[in-house]
Amino acid sequence: MRLTREVPVKGRYDILVAGGGVAGVAAAVSAARLGRKVLLMEKSLKLGGLATLGLVNFFVPMCNGRGKQIIFGMAEEFLRLALKYGYGDVPKDYVNGKIPEEKLEAYRQAGKKPPRYMTRFSPELFALALTELCSQSGVELMFDTLLTDTVADPDHPGRLLAVVAENKSGCACYEADYFVDATGDGDLMARTGIPTRLRKNFHTYMGLLTDLERCRRAVEKQDIEQAVDWKHGGPANLYGGFHPAEVPMYDGTDSADVNRYVVDNQLELLDKLRDQPRKSRDLVILPGMPQFRTTRCMDADYVLQETDTFRHFPDSVGAICDFDRRDYLYEIPYRTLIRKDWDNVITAGRCAAGEGYAWDVLRVIPPAILSGQAAGAACVQALETGCAIWAVDLPRLQKTLEGQNVTIHFDDADIPDKVEDVTEYND
Repeated sequence: MRLTREVPVKGRYDILVAGGGVAGVAAAVSAARLGRKVLLMEKSLKLGGLATLGLVNFFVPMCNGRGKQIIFGMAEEFLRLALKYGYGDVPKDYVNGKIPEEKLEAYRQAGKKPPRYMTRFSPELFALALTELCSQSGVELMFDTLLTDTVADPDHPGRLLAVVAENKSGCACYEADYFVDATGDGDLMARTGIPTRLRKNFHTYMGLLTDLERCRRAVEKQDIEQAVDWKHGGPANLYGGFHPAEVPMYDGTDSADVNRYVVDNQLELLDKLRDQPRKSRDLVILPGMPQFRTTRCMDADYVLQETDTFRHFPDSVGAICDFDRRDYLYEIPYRTLIRKDWDNVITAGRCAAGEGYAWDVLRVIPPAILSGQAAGAACVQALETGCAIWAVDLPRLQKTLEGQNVTIHFDDADIPDKVEDVTEYND
């Protein structure tokens, strides 16, 4: 069957960001603050992606595990925003991005490791705060809008003209000079034909649960965070531990696979709650999206490797830490966000190019925000100079990001003589 129809153009923008997760919000706000007309397109009714819709409401560690914060920029701004209206807090030991030496010495004397700079947060209140941030920054928000296709320039290979999207107003085209794929699943890239890399996902699923005991504890401690906790359907962790041998891993880019994931996990979660007294507990919320971490990423000009730990990149757009292992430090090369055969498309967040565990290091909340911040700033710079997104003046981009409190290169003094290969957290 062949369907042909006229699709009206409904708007034109300097920058169009597809996907309203934390990376997409960072890209849109970053560009809007620099004076550009920005459209942020989101298929759901809530900003924040996995952090809110996906109920992965955990700002993973943003420090080196030795009491020094590594990740700043909009990641720090968003962390504070996540705590502005809701529960959660970072360890009080941190003062201006580090734990004072006398407190570190006290931990050493006690044979303990210092706390990491991280926090849980209310996913719903963070989503509202992100909407407020976008509105205050001048970002045009378009909720309930599904990107269905893209329009490439037939006269200029490697250049995108518009995206096609569907919402309650019907099907329409939205034009822009530059595009950011922050969909998390590389949907814009896939529909455009930009090469991507795929990875399978484990059997993991969780909703937020409350029960009478948790409510009692919350009242006793006067802390609403105590009233809710994650309740798992599929129990697998980041490394595939507890993944049932009989369950095939999930592709995440195929409709049948997504539905298998949702149905199987929801029924498994229900089975775990079925025999509990029905008035003693309740599910506060189920995830509003599949909780896949790694589906598609750009097959970019550079693909970050796990062996790139402690490596400086001349095109770094932000220093980051390993969220699950103390001491390990990385940098985000700009080349993980672009391809030289596409002049006006850049990616960010879970779609930044990484291999194996390095993809996990890149995709979690704080680094995703940093890559989004860099993508938005890069689009503005490319607009100002009329150059391809891959040809931006990198020293100028780095200077812009440094002015926005981003640490471009980690300090070599923070490279330890010996590192511990011990994992502590996984989302």
